[in-house]
Amino acid sequence: MTRLVTANPDGSDLYALDPYGQTSHFIWEDPRHILAWSWHPSAGDKFYIYEDHSRKVKVIGEGVMTVNGHCTYLPGNKWILNDTYPDAQGVQHPFLYRVSTGKRYPLADLPSPKQFRGEFRCDTHPRFSPDGKKVVVDSPHANGGRQLYLLDISSIVE
Repeated sequence: MTRLVTANPDGSDLYALDPYGQTSHFIWEDPRHILAWSWHPSAGDKFYIYEDHSRKVKVIGEGVMTVNGHCTYLPGNKWILNDTYPDAQGVQHPFLYRVSTGKRYPLADLPSPKQFRGEFRCDTHPRFSPDGKKVVVDSPHANGGRQLYLLDISSIVE
């Protein structure tokens, strides 16, 4: 993890958005706000929305997005696509989070074989299609090594 710093495209106007140096995965929500997994003295390890050039920060996904993951917004910023690292049973859980309701929608439960855990793990790294109706994840769950899987999420997001 590292300190989250913003800057102008030319490198000027550096601003330490996370002065505590505990930020991990992050994504811009809009030109002024960043969603990030971080540690903050207000609530500990959580996902936060940071406002650039401000000390305004708020928790998002309280009790629902409870562990660090690879987060991104679907087009329109109404949904957050996220995942988990393998849990105690070695299962990864890509999911959608509806911002307006705070509800989590599971997409898959993907067992990660032991040889794909630890330093040489296979994270799911969920990413969406341009129309936001499909998701691709990486997973070795079917014993064929690292593979890509296409998930249709249109029935959830429409």
